[in-house]
Amino acid sequence: MEDYPLIENHGLLGDLQTAALVSTDGTVDWLCLPRFDSPSVFGSLLDKDKGGHCTVRPVHPTYATKQLYLPDTAILVTRFMTEAGAGEVLDFMPVTGRTATERHRLVRIVRCVRGSMTFEIVIAPRFDYGRKGHRLHITEHGAVFAAEDGSALTVHAVREPEDERLLDVLTDRQDDLHFKLALQAGQQRGLTLEWAADGPPREIRVAEYQEIFDDSVRYWRSWLAQSRYTGRWREAVERSAITLKLMTYAPTGALVAAPTAALPEQLGGERNWDYRFTWIRDASFSVYALLGLGFTEEASAFNQWLGDRVKERAGSDGDSGPLNIMYKVDGSSDLTEEILPHWEGYAGSAPVRIGNGAATQLQLDIYGEALDSIYFAHRHGLQLGHRGWNALLTNLDWLTDHWDQPEEGLWETRGGREDFTYGRMMSWVAFDRALRLAQSNGRPSAADRWQSARDELYEQIMAKGWSETRQAFVQHYGSDVLDSSLLRMATVGFITPQDTMWTSSLDAMEQELVSDSLVYRYNPEASPDGLRGSEGTFSLCTFMYVDALARAGRADRARLVFEKMMGYANHLGLYSEEIDPTGRQLGNFPQAFTHLALIDAAITLNGALDGR
Repeated sequence: MEDYPLIENHGLLGDLQTAALVSTDGTVDWLCLPRFDSPSVFGSLLDKDKGGHCTVRPVHPTYATKQLYLPDTAILVTRFMTEAGAGEVLDFMPVTGRTATERHRLVRIVRCVRGSMTFEIVIAPRFDYGRKGHRLHITEHGAVFAAEDGSALTVHAVREPEDERLLDVLTDRQDDLHFKLALQAGQQRGLTLEWAADGPPREIRVAEYQEIFDDSVRYWRSWLAQSRYTGRWREAVERSAITLKLMTYAPTGALVAAPTAALPEQLGGERNWDYRFTWIRDASFSVYALLGLGFTEEASAFNQWLGDRVKERAGSDGDSGPLNIMYKVDGSSDLTEEILPHWEGYAGSAPVRIGNGAATQLQLDIYGEALDSIYFAHRHGLQLGHRGWNALLTNLDWLTDHWDQPEEGLWETRGGREDFTYGRMMSWVAFDRALRLAQSNGRPSAADRWQSARDELYEQIMAKGWSETRQAFVQHYGSDVLDSSLLRMATVGFITPQDTMWTSSLDAMEQELVSDSLVYRYNPEASPDGLRGSEGTFSLCTFMYVDALARAGRADRARLVFEKMMGYANHLGLYSEEIDPTGRQLGNFPQAFTHLALIDAAITLNGALDGR
């Protein structure tokens, strides 16, 4: 572990088409170009020696470091302090817009704010997950890393014409770039890394950099000003909103589950998945969170993306149904899973997987999440058109014929199909919301079939999804295993929050799945999922627990759980997928689903505390 930064010791920045992680020691150790799901250029987070990195840090052997965001922006500030001086690195990526582009820029500005400080800068890209070599070409104003596959990373110097004396440039046997930058208080210089540049390296004057910086500040602050949230946890909610925006692929409106791949759910374990794709489930939740905060443009863009997925395979009768559970950000569905055998994995956690073999699983709950988000958007004025409605009809026809079968479930277990209660419950949601949409819009429908399926699902869940022994709803039929996915039962309206069957389910979950406020998904020992090892508590589930407690009239307990969970955020307010027993963050980082659930929980709990 001493060779790898803690997962939580990172900040996120991006340009709405890709994203980078920067550690608290000033290292960019994860960046994929030109998209979230493209091969990495910097990947030392998954292999310290072979992954590649871009590092800016003091040459002084000992220094203290702090990291923060420039308020109300996605501009990351990493500060270094020694007795001789203090300096900082400002990292940001200028927003690219809604047109897909190959060209992307990462700006790294180095400042000295007190005394003097000499920085060491190392640029060591490793193209295509380190599988492609490169050649370095140094010019008067920068450098070009030219990869074997024809791609290139250009380095532009941010400086004034008389500043050449500040640079001491070196190269090494791997064609990496090393140089030192000596600054006095008040000076700022730096570099811009550009992918697919339209020309050779050029000198960027400090005044030009300042314009780019000011434009980025204005963009993020004007975007965040749309937020309507005025509740108790405004800072955490708004940071979550910015984080979700950073994980949204602007050309399509698709939200990636996380910008990273293969970060382990257990150190040294095999639960290392690629999350750089768009899950129907996660992204559907985003409609609630975004509309709840007032971000209608983002919710509308995702609704359009979802509508396209609903329409493109309408009528398909494949094994996994007309909807895949996940897609690439452009809507394509080839997510072939492979292993990178030449990488050791984060802190030795192999295998390193890219792609995702769960993409073709049958998970029935996604139809409920899709219909629920479409219905919620409809209530906020985002209407479904004629073609979209017709495509929805064919999807519902398929679900009417196929809901009563075993499936893999939302946790994407690889231990075989089961009759998961959550999948059945969300199928109930799909038919319930379809009936409401048809009635409110006067649309043609198979209302009798939908109502029959909805009612049959309700009776089946109450009969088979309930355990008299446990006095709780269970993970799947015929078992007594608990599952925190069912924390959403009251949220979606399947059961009333004060129903004794529901409150006793909450009590059972608290006894078995809750560890000092943190919530496990389920117990793998009681319900084998086909994978070796264990995992930490699931941050998403903890926020779902807060929401469920608040709805059940347990607002004081919900507030304590929520406040405790705030303490597990990293120094920037970001969450990965899981928390291990020592309080460290595990899994892909940051995780969109967790930040979506944080927003939902904050809104629900704030309303409960206000008596609404």
